[in-house]
Amino acid sequence: MSLETTVFTFKLSNTFEEWVKMFDSPEIDAFHKTVGLTPLYRGKSLIDPKEVIVIHQAEEGVAKHVFSDPETIKNIESGGHIYSTTKITSWVSE
Repeated sequence: MSLETTVFTFKLSNTFEEWVKMFDSPEIDAFHKTVGLTPLYRGKSLIDPKEVIVIHQAEEGVAKHVFSDPETIKNIESGGHIYSTTKITSWVSE
């Protein structure tokens, strides 16, 4: 399998600062390690501070699988991520 870079963009129900506290927490770091996701970047839009981008890297298919799990969706929504606004694109180098 090849390495896949997955780009997520989505809206927040809270502030970026509140969301980032959750995203950068030891619990989320442990979750990422457990499922094999490496966060490369997270940031907010200059135009709309409630719009966020997150870039993950993992084995091909892992990110989409993890983020389609109902339990994962429930957990990320509890941190302010509005799942219904999520756009996902995937990229490979080969």
